[in-house]
Amino acid sequence: MLSGIQHMAFCERQWALIHIEQVWAENVRTVEGQNLHERADDPFADESRKTLRIIRSMPLVSHKLGLRGIADVVEFHQSKDFTEGETCQLQGRKGWWRPLPVEYKRGRPKPDDRDAVQLCAQAMALEEMMQVSIASGCIFYGETKHRETVAFDMRLRQYTAELAARMQQLVREGKTPRAKRGKRCSQCSLIEKCQPYWMLRHRSVENYLERMCSMEVDNL
Repeated sequence: MLSGIQHMAFCERQWALIHIEQVWAENVRTVEGQNLHERADDPFADESRKTLRIIRSMPLVSHKLGLRGIADVVEFHQSKDFTEGETCQLQGRKGWWRPLPVEYKRGRPKPDDRDAVQLCAQAMALEEMMQVSIASGCIFYGETKHRETVAFDMRLRQYTAELAARMQQLVREGKTPRAKRGKRCSQCSLIEKCQPYWMLRHRSVENYLERMCSMEVDNL
């Protein structure tokens, strides 16, 4: 799922628990996020204005990234002229249009790229589907009630592609990565399921048996 790329950017163990082991848990952040998306993701609430077409819950697929999902909102802004590689046509609509993906998030902007990579993956899927190039998109944050513009530069595109490739690799291997302790653990809704601190103290069965055998020999 395309939405999983945000989990992968946050913590690949969290992503694997959700998307490979099908583990999930709610917290205040996830519930607030769902409520915000319910308002944005109404497929019957499309809007049409003279120079703007707003499509909600738009299905997306990228064969290059190996991802599929749903865009919260894709805005199509009408352009007076055709610009090769930037504008497209819409069925039943005259003229040329520039697509702009808009993602809705609770809270406020993050200090990292976890939200940006999800939006970038949506843009890359739109580019593949509509044969256009999209320079930027927007993230609307529920806490600030403000849109933040995200530029899809080469660094972000490469990072997005690397995360998608890592997701495919873990799916093929059916592997859940070991926990890596970090500040993000306190923000994770899966901390009780993940048990990162227990995992970090874990020792292999082989080492345990060797230690026990050594103790038995010493006691003889």
